[in-house]
Amino acid sequence: MTDSPIDEIPLVAAATVLLLRDADAGLEVLTLRRNSKIAFGGMWVFPGGRVDDADHEDAADDYEAAVNAAVRETHEEAGLKIRRDQLVYQSHWTTPEGARKRFSTWFFLAILDDDQEVVVDGGEIAHHRWFRPQQAFEEIEDDGNPFRLMPPTFVSLVDIADYHDSDAAAAAVGEREAIIYRPRMIFVEDGICFLYEGDAGYETEDQEVPGPRHRTYMINDKLEYIRET
Repeated sequence: MTDSPIDEIPLVAAATVLLLRDADAGLEVLTLRRNSKIAFGGMWVFPGGRVDDADHEDAADDYEAAVNAAVRETHEEAGLKIRRDQLVYQSHWTTPEGARKRFSTWFFLAILDDDQEVVVDGGEIAHHRWFRPQQAFEEIEDDGNPFRLMPPTFVSLVDIADYHDSDAAAAAVGEREAIIYRPRMIFVEDGICFLYEGDAGYETEDQEVPGPRHRTYMINDKLEYIRET
């Protein structure tokens, strides 16, 4: 038996949630650190996971199944109960061709507006943190800090970083169309460039072509998101 071609790797449906709360210094987001021995080990992520068969039982379509998964996974991974009507559709990400595992992931925002405490199992999820997006950006730039994010996590934080409070972030995201990301991956020196639709090089996968920029660089675990018209 031979391995399937890379472009035939099936997409796994998934959902993830940016849980927001307001602190004295401004908007904070919940992140969870995955156990180093499992997939995406050591990465800081938002609560989320695969869409299960059970998530489809009362769902009219794949989007509603993702909503069900977002609610379920938030409870399973962080011990927090949220409602379907709290979710605001932020974006959808498709893992680029060339990756060993590929996901079709819905990203949602939800405001945690009560006094629930985060509870992680210490197994799949090792730790949790609430932090301001700017804190994350600063720690990524610190060579002595092992704070690691995947590009979709990073870009999702950039998307809400300029809002001072949760209500403003959720209202702005809710008033627009969800952003669809279908990255194309180019290997560059010491890392990867992910091109998104709207980038001048997206169709040809030529990062040097002049024109608008919409991309993320991941170089030596450092991330830079660029969107220029």
